[in-house]
Amino acid sequence: MKYVTEFRDAELARAVAAKIAALAEPKRHYKIMEVCGGHTHTIYRHGIKDLLPEHIELVHGPGCPVCVLPMGRVDDGIAIAERPEVIFTCFGDMLRVPGSRGTLLEVKAQGADVRMVYSPLDALRLARENPDRQVVFYAIGFETTAPSTALTLQRAKREGTKNFSVFCNHVTIVPPVRALLDSPDLRLDAFIGPGHVSTVIGCRPYEFMAADYGKPVAVAGFEPLDLMQSILMLMQQLADGRCEVENQYNRVVPWEGNLPALRSMAEVFELRPYFEWRGLGFIAQSALKLSAAYADFDAELRYAVRGVRVADPKACQCGEVLKGVLKPWECKVFGTACTPEHPLGALMVSSEGACAAYHNFGRKVFAKIDVLDSQIGAVQ
Repeated sequence: MKYVTEFRDAELARAVAAKIAALAEPKRHYKIMEVCGGHTHTIYRHGIKDLLPEHIELVHGPGCPVCVLPMGRVDDGIAIAERPEVIFTCFGDMLRVPGSRGTLLEVKAQGADVRMVYSPLDALRLARENPDRQVVFYAIGFETTAPSTALTLQRAKREGTKNFSVFCNHVTIVPPVRALLDSPDLRLDAFIGPGHVSTVIGCRPYEFMAADYGKPVAVAGFEPLDLMQSILMLMQQLADGRCEVENQYNRVVPWEGNLPALRSMAEVFELRPYFEWRGLGFIAQSALKLSAAYADFDAELRYAVRGVRVADPKACQCGEVLKGVLKPWECKVFGTACTPEHPLGALMVSSEGACAAYHNFGRKVFAKIDVLDSQIGAVQ
């Protein structure tokens, strides 16, 4: 890759769209899920949906690590942040995610020492600079960000840092995808595989989707033509009657994954027996916790996190949106009671949240749809 513009060529996009349209059977409705929230933002930011035939529907999936955290885990983080001896660190996305008692940003305004960091290494540096304080890093993310947490913990252990710990909320991608495939209320034809996660785990873990469920998969990058090419690859598979895992993002994603990163993760983490996901409930072996060798750095053990379950607000339909059952604009509070400035749910806050993508890049389109619907209803 030389230039970003190579992957944003409008003429090439239209040519690929024509090939996609030629492969689509006119009377068949296709549903393709983009698992990753980053893909959802690319689709709506660049108008990819408008290039596709109407009977090819793109469905967003649960691939936003901030969005899938239940409110109880947010409350647990806030409880740690409120402790006077703690400097609580997290990525920017987490600051405005609402729990039942507010957000980390609100707790910061009330006097808690909450700081945004760009990597866990920033948090470890704060621990070195503040030996009289306890520094906690709120670790979130799929396998994409887990290696950076693992490497930071390995360094902290080598250095003998005593005032650093991690509140681990890392999750894994395969179990929720399997839960979606087993869900009776969602029918899908194919999957656009997540690009960032795949740079770590590779493509092999998705083979069960083709082998066991008969669903084609194309791991895709995040530029417009990456998405268009991946959709073309999936449509070609469906037209040929094939079910395979293909790697559109092979300039970045190795088939076997990043082996050194996987080794670091295997040393530092182990699978939790179960973990609660927003909208999906409890899923077995779907999240990571610190291994016994790193228990001294586990904030859950150090601060005896209660782990209380908290239900989402009744008006908020984040769960249905996360599963792809509802489009964000079909939620009753989308764009009214729930906005990026005053979010009710995490999907409106995160840079990978589906509701944020629809709100920022698609509201005008959906407003037109609502007007047309009302006009049709008036005529009828």
